Amino acid sequence: MDRDSGPRVRVPEQRAPENPVTADALRFTVLGPVRAWRGSDLLSSGSPQQRALLTALLLREGRTATAGELIDAFWGEDPPSQALATIRTYASRLRKILGQDTLVSESGGYAIRIDRGALDLTLAQDLAAEAEKARATGDRCQARTLINKVLGLWDGEALASVPGPYADNQRTRLEEWRLQLTETRLDLDLEVGCHAEAVSELTALTAAHPLRERLRELLMVALYRSGRQAEALAVYADTRRLLAEELGVDPRPELAQLQRRILRADEELARPADEPAPAPAPLRPAQLPATVPDFTGRSAFVTELSSRLATAEGSVMAVSAVAGIGGVGKTTLAVHVAHQARRHFPDGQLYVDLQGAGARAAEPETVLGSFLRALGTADSAIPDTLDERAALYRSTLDGRRILILLDNAHDAAQIRPLLPGTPGCAALVTSRVRMVDLAGAHLVDLDVMSPEEALQLFTRIVGAERVGSEREAALDVVAACGFLPLAIRIAASRLAARRTWTVSVLAAKLADERRRLDELQAGDLAVKATFELGYGQLEPAQARAFRLLGLADGPDISLAAAAALLNLDPHAAEDLLEALVDTSLVESAAPGRYRYHDLVRLYARACAERDERAAERESALSRLLDFYLATAAGVYALERPGDRLVDHLARVDRPGLVFQQRGPALDWIHTEAECVLACAHQCTDSASLRRAADLLLAAKDLPESGANSRRYEVAAQAVLAAAVRTGDVHAEGRARTALTNVFHFAGRFDEAEEEAEKAMALSEANEDPIPGGYAANTRGFIAVYQGRYAEAEKYLRVAIASFRSDGNGPSEASALCNLSRAQLAMGRTGGAVTLARQGVDIYDRQGLSLRLANGRYALGIALTQAGELDEALTQLSEALDIFHESRQPLWEGMTHFRLAELHLLAGRSAQAAAHAEQAIALRGIGGEWRRATVLTVLGKALKLLGQVDRGHACWVEALTIFENHGSQEAVEVRTLLSPQRMDQRCP
Repeated sequence: MDRDSGPRVRVPEQRAPENPVTADALRFTVLGPVRAWRGSDLLSSGSPQQRALLTALLLREGRTATAGELIDAFWGEDPPSQALATIRTYASRLRKILGQDTLVSESGGYAIRIDRGALDLTLAQDLAAEAEKARATGDRCQARTLINKVLGLWDGEALASVPGPYADNQRTRLEEWRLQLTETRLDLDLEVGCHAEAVSELTALTAAHPLRERLRELLMVALYRSGRQAEALAVYADTRRLLAEELGVDPRPELAQLQRRILRADEELARPADEPAPAPAPLRPAQLPATVPDFTGRSAFVTELSSRLATAEGSVMAVSAVAGIGGVGKTTLAVHVAHQARRHFPDGQLYVDLQGAGARAAEPETVLGSFLRALGTADSAIPDTLDERAALYRSTLDGRRILILLDNAHDAAQIRPLLPGTPGCAALVTSRVRMVDLAGAHLVDLDVMSPEEALQLFTRIVGAERVGSEREAALDVVAACGFLPLAIRIAASRLAARRTWTVSVLAAKLADERRRLDELQAGDLAVKATFELGYGQLEPAQARAFRLLGLADGPDISLAAAAALLNLDPHAAEDLLEALVDTSLVESAAPGRYRYHDLVRLYARACAERDERAAERESALSRLLDFYLATAAGVYALERPGDRLVDHLARVDRPGLVFQQRGPALDWIHTEAECVLACAHQCTDSASLRRAADLLLAAKDLPESGANSRRYEVAAQAVLAAAVRTGDVHAEGRARTALTNVFHFAGRFDEAEEEAEKAMALSEANEDPIPGGYAANTRGFIAVYQGRYAEAEKYLRVAIASFRSDGNGPSEASALCNLSRAQLAMGRTGGAVTLARQGVDIYDRQGLSLRLANGRYALGIALTQAGELDEALTQLSEALDIFHESRQPLWEGMTHFRLAELHLLAGRSAQAAAHAEQAIALRGIGGEWRRATVLTVLGKALKLLGQVDRGHACWVEALTIFENHGSQEAVEVRTLLSPQRMDQRCP
């Protein structure tokens, strides 16, 4: 598309309409230039007047157009004397191109006979009708997809360059339809939660169609839902003023009502949630244990299991198996559901605790004897063998509708003899083991409660008055319980029995992870005892894996990382992990990923401290650290070929994963970000400290991408504290370099400057080239932003010298591009362009991709200031594509900002506003200071577009940020907000 037309919006690729019958059939487009194809060959449609005839016939969709109608379409009220002959000539020429069977003569006129799918307009109409049906049935995502397909059929202006009054009218009609479709799609965007993304497009559309109130209404909603209330109200003010000036009218009532709702912060403007399905009516069984009076939540599971049990009334015997970790509430749920299902089983309900988690599980023969007696069979009639008892049991159940609740099963072999064999009956099974080998069973994996459900259960036991006054402390308690129902019940029962305790007292007791499991016991209930039952049944290799994997701090762990920690090959590790999943001690977060419940992790660590030697625990974490460092270094080397950082990292004993392509490598570093940073944070003993610091440097792209910045900072602070405590200046210098990096990209320049200064001093004392070069480069970059250009040049030349002496070409290119920025700020435009080109040349020679984007970004800025706007646009646009592909939202946002500046300089206000909106929507522009710089530019563009009030709102927000940061940019914004400047157009 034209680079001057603003941000690129990805829509379906424009193609000739597909032939629904044969590959060589005729196909036509009118939603753009009027064209005809035969197969893949584009046909010549002749002169503009000939295309006007083709248009008039195509838009009648097979109906005959009389000669008089065609003359009116061509010339209106002033046709030439030879009009009819001219029409016949055009028709004859078209017939030679399209064929006798396609353009036919009848009733003194002409018609085109084609299949409905052969014209893009009819295809668009059919898709739009499908979208309307999908939306009517509630399938908003499908409706949105279909409307996007419709809009993707447009190829510019409809009926482009076709003359005549008929074509003019139809062009206006189709453009109005296109706008209506766009409004509908944007409305759907808001319904599915894409409000932040919609702001940019709506800003551009309201600029292009300033009097279209529906677009203004959608923009107000999108801004409001994006947390930009002041701008939303400013849109209304702009609209009211514009309508009064241009038309002398007020905004329509719907727009005024929307303004009032925004003024009072109406919560109903948020997208409504789907209505929950009604819970089944409560039912009472006969022989089941009593359900707990404070049963809470689990509505989806109750509905799912109740519907399965209801099918037992038909022709199929229903079996449902509920699996989950000990204490997750399997029995409570099963009993509750069974009570509610009584009406489906009027002949009775049977229950047994199979003791499957204990050392001696119940024998099926014993259970069958108990069941037969409960069903009225005399003791003398009960046979001795398992097979005979099972056969009699099934015969006794025949013709009855009975529910059997088999609680706490050991495995599928234990329960198979206990299952009924005829329709009308049902079995509900609970177990810590997933019954994957139980044929025909409906498997349900029960997870912990949601935070809302957990707080509700806690409140029901403790009392609303005590919880209501300490809601935050109550949330801390249920979070410490890992939202596990048994743990919540124990904690709440302890508090309910101690009237002198506050909720905060209990929260403080549970905050100590080493004591938490000991605190979670009351009477004969104990979380640790529940876990002990499952752990005691593990085989030795499984128990070792369970203990050691619990040592890792990450939210979950991949199969490859687990194999490294356990010192096993991946296949052996997978067998152990899947066995642990089957016992519900470990969860499968996703294919190839595993995680612990928080309390189970604490129990696993307690087991490791009790049953593993300290040396083996340390070795396991050391192997994990080696794996992450080796893999992260490989990803860094693949992303930055030629960068010498990896050559200065600590050597490892354990290999990592090896990637051949950037895509999978980037997938790994972003997927594993939390686990990598948790490992660096955790491994701060003296033997691991340097490798932990190096892991942060190898993963330095994480804060640069705008993701995981806070987690990265916390890990770096932990490594730094350990380095200072142990006196390891090598690790300290690298940890401070990592902190410099994260502070810099967060826009916290003073903190970054402080850490960089200390890192450079440590580099000299320790003769470590890493902190010296990288910290000097960052200090120079910060000095540019803070207007200390002479200092910036000094630091950047130090960085360039350091990188050159180390043979680090990519980092030298980075410093050159930063020096270009300094030269630019000092008015040395020619030198700035030269330096940026030198940096780009180095990146090109190294075959870099992401770093090349940084170079093009710097060059684009220099070229913009040099007035070479076309080349600057090319450089920045190419940089934008690379940043997007490399998943760098921070740099993507900054590039949109630079493009906004460029378009503003070139007088393209709508494109400038659209790019600025894209930068804000990405939410990755590097802290509040950078956000304020974007808001400043957005305000200028909006004012030039006539949206003065909204522009004013942007500047007010920007000024607040700049003043809070003590930034010199506040001076410019105050000037923009001065009454004299507000009455003028921005330069």
